[in-house]
Amino acid sequence: MSAPKTESVRKIGDTILKLENISLAFGGVKALTDISFDVREHEIRAIIGPNGAGKSSMLNVINGVYHPQQGTITFHGDVRHNMRPHDAASQGIARTFQNIALFKSMSVLDNIMTGRTLKMKANFIEQALWIGRARREEFAQRAKVEQVIDFLEIQHIRKTPVGRLPYGLQKRVELARALAAEPTLLLLDEPMAGMNVEEKQDMCRFILDVNEQYGTTIVLIEHDMGVVMDISDRVVVLDYGKKIGDGTPAEVRGNKAVIDAYLGVAH
Repeated sequence: MSAPKTESVRKIGDTILKLENISLAFGGVKALTDISFDVREHEIRAIIGPNGAGKSSMLNVINGVYHPQQGTITFHGDVRHNMRPHDAASQGIARTFQNIALFKSMSVLDNIMTGRTLKMKANFIEQALWIGRARREEFAQRAKVEQVIDFLEIQHIRKTPVGRLPYGLQKRVELARALAAEPTLLLLDEPMAGMNVEEKQDMCRFILDVNEQYGTTIVLIEHDMGVVMDISDRVVVLDYGKKIGDGTPAEVRGNKAVIDAYLGVAH
């Protein structure tokens, strides 16, 4: 799983994820209304918008946490019906969360190991007794995890309980756990929220490295517009659960509806 160090494998390809006319409501509250956009292989696709725009709801639709009342989701050419998060993970979709979702009392290494769960085939008895296939798998999966640890430069904290780490490093550990699953599509929900300038620079570098060296397709939510405009290939803009913009960073930057939404102009 080690990433190539000498050249990029990044080359934007065909559409791998298509969302068509997605609508999601909770009771009488509409979270998403008739939203369509696509994601191309190997690109960095940003979803932006003011607070409450429906961004996290859209990520939850993509990885099966929410099931839209209307619309179609197509992933790698297959239409998905009532996809569950476990199914999404097994098909190559991994994600991080707006609020860090790690096991605080466990070490960094053990947290990242949980990202390899779907790669393990040993049964419960083998795992409980740690014999045969379970033992061989444990060593093989640890080797993969160590590659991720080296890639994200967190060797010095590999044995540290996550709860003792500063916020920025916890965010990096969560990214490591997602990468350990070897996803083809990585969903990042505000990966730089709460970080200082130096931590943001590090996270930007790692996101670009994951995209360029692994060739991983990335969909990210981010409020820092400087970051979005610098690292994204295309940007979709949501406001009050509706799509108001879609295009390159330059196109979105000049979109009057987007400018109005961020300036708080009355709808």
